[in-house]
Amino acid sequence: MRTRRDSEYRGGPVNWRIILSLIPFLLEFRGRVFLALGLLALAKLAGVTVPVALKFIVDHFETREEALVAIPLALLLGYGALRFASVFFGELRDAVFARVAERAMRRVSLRVFEHLHQLDLGFHLSRQTGGLARDIERGTTGISFLLRFMLFNIVPTLLEIGMIAVILLVAFDASFALTVLAAVGVYVMFSIYVTEWRNRFVRESNIMDNRSNTRAMDSLLNYETVKYFGNETYEAREYDRNLVAWEEARMKNRLSLAGLNSGQAFIIAASITVMMIMAARQVAAGQMTLGDLVMINAYMIQLFMPLNFLGFVYREIREALTNIERLFRLMYQPAKVVDAPDAVELQPDGGAIRFEHVSYAYTDDRPILKDVSFEIPAGEKLAIVGPSGAGKSTIARLLFRFYDVTDGEITINGQDIRRVTQDSLRRAIGVVPQDTVLFNDTIRYNIAYGRPDATDAEIERAVSMAHLDGFIASLPQGLETQVGERGLKLSGGEKQRIAIARVLLKDPPILVLDEATSSLDSRAEKAILEALNEVAERRTTLAIAHRLSTIVDADRIIVLDQGRIVEEGSHPQLLARGGMYAQLWTHQLQEQARSLEAPA
Repeated sequence: MRTRRDSEYRGGPVNWRIILSLIPFLLEFRGRVFLALGLLALAKLAGVTVPVALKFIVDHFETREEALVAIPLALLLGYGALRFASVFFGELRDAVFARVAERAMRRVSLRVFEHLHQLDLGFHLSRQTGGLARDIERGTTGISFLLRFMLFNIVPTLLEIGMIAVILLVAFDASFALTVLAAVGVYVMFSIYVTEWRNRFVRESNIMDNRSNTRAMDSLLNYETVKYFGNETYEAREYDRNLVAWEEARMKNRLSLAGLNSGQAFIIAASITVMMIMAARQVAAGQMTLGDLVMINAYMIQLFMPLNFLGFVYREIREALTNIERLFRLMYQPAKVVDAPDAVELQPDGGAIRFEHVSYAYTDDRPILKDVSFEIPAGEKLAIVGPSGAGKSTIARLLFRFYDVTDGEITINGQDIRRVTQDSLRRAIGVVPQDTVLFNDTIRYNIAYGRPDATDAEIERAVSMAHLDGFIASLPQGLETQVGERGLKLSGGEKQRIAIARVLLKDPPILVLDEATSSLDSRAEKAILEALNEVAERRTTLAIAHRLSTIVDADRIIVLDQGRIVEEGSHPQLLARGGMYAQLWTHQLQEQARSLEAPA
């Protein structure tokens, strides 16, 4: 997808580019679109001939004495048929076009969803979930509105205006047609000018709506923290502060809308009055029949309705375009990590990993890794330790290509991971993160997420290897137990074991354990470490650890400090050197001893 700068979607002419970008959705069902347009033409043709039929009916009663007893049945039936046809063809048109609009919403929603998953981790770490959800919801609804109303309201309204002007020009004189066109011109210019002016209030209202929704979502997601500090009143006050700003923006929106509606009503009333005065004079002079007067009046009423609706539709289209702007910014948000044009499938073949002079900085003034080089032979286990902020988790994120290295390269089995497809790379790596977040579904679903096509037997084997079988057996619903949003119904250790079972089910050649046992007690930690060690025997494993006791069996340990490797070796070798690793080990042993001596 071609990227465009965010600033291009801030209103004005670019909005019409948004409209043009919807054309492919129409072309997907071109047969339905052309059929709907044909039905539209029939509906409008029937609609503009209704006043003509009405004129002949009135003239029949006015000019013939026998009309008082002889009802013009054919005219009346024709009049009724035309009225029905104008409505029936319109409804049929909507039914035919429904598939086009709904499919467009589906296509755009899916495209945005897929694109959001392609964006880098930095985007998702800084996003506001509540506002993002609102942008997608309003944007997709706006697209459906645009497709329906641009094609079946603005175009047909202009067509109807043109037809009426031609009929008035042919049936009467040019003054009537010119008056109609002048009224329409004034109405349209007024509507566009005022709508553009008040569009700022629509934008402001949407921004305030996003802020209040984001605040509410953030507060509810942090429910326990709010309770810990007794800040319910504070949260309500902050939420209300955002709602006050939203209320003020909505009031400006409403008041400006009232001014727009009033101005439009005045223009329409004035134009109808002028037309009726002109027609009444000609009837009095004998230049027009009473039927002509009724026809002109009917046309003006008929013109009034689409004109008034045209103003509404234009306002709504501008609001829809405003809503779609943010959706399109998401769709055209460039992904920082993308597959190379010539990317190939990764062939892990055991999963030997090499970091060669790797440097990385989140921003130019914040370097994280500095010239880091190491190798993990296939089937070996490498552990990375170091103080907080040393860059341990960044190494795992670079390996998984959440980010691309600033300098250097990372290879798996000799293949630069920037030259292989992200999908094949991530299929080869299993990650057990420090903070496990689960889907709001069952335990079975969350474990099977590692390999959705896994059999029940394979899921149960993963459960057993992760030492989850006892816990699941104690649950009334077993594997079908709901875990709650983000897994909040489970303890940290239970969530961690589900994450481990999920990775075991995936069965990748490379394992990344990012503080994989940090949420477990000593007994559970020992059991799961045994399972992980058993699984890791035939896998290349990168273990990021804070508890040094969990990685003493690693083939090699790297000590990071301020983004550089300061020590490297096995557990006994590093202890013998008496460097940073030895200091960290001694410190943790002292902490463990103090915790054992502390009264219960």
